[in-house]
Amino acid sequence: MAQEQCRKQGLKLTPLRQQVLEIVWSSHNPIGAYEVLQALQSSGHKPAPPTAYRALDFLVSAQLIHRIESLNAFIGCPSPNDAHQCQFYICSECGHIAEINSPAVASALDDGANALGFKSQQPVIEVHGICKACQ
Repeated sequence: MAQEQCRKQGLKLTPLRQQVLEIVWSSHNPIGAYEVLQALQSSGHKPAPPTAYRALDFLVSAQLIHRIESLNAFIGCPSPNDAHQCQFYICSECGHIAEINSPAVASALDDGANALGFKSQQPVIEVHGICKACQ
């Protein structure tokens, strides 16, 4: 699916980028760039830190992963083929992240941006709290 998504956008998913994507997806939790770099190094690569950051930036721009700004971490996008605005609910106790796409929230953001004459680019909402399992 990632190869197809990149092809549609005219992008190239190199072997290193694909490996970084697999590392992000394999964790099932937010993963930092340093952890990605360590995973690359443990698999036999010796990339410099900028290499990992460039691969992560590419995957975000290709909409294959999301950057969780407040955690300085990355997580896989479950629906890269669908245009959507991300809303993340982040548990402060266990670290679990749930992604939803609420059309009502997206519409409210668009309405606010339009009222200001503002063109938003990849809006992301992060809500921190405590999940049901941890309550």
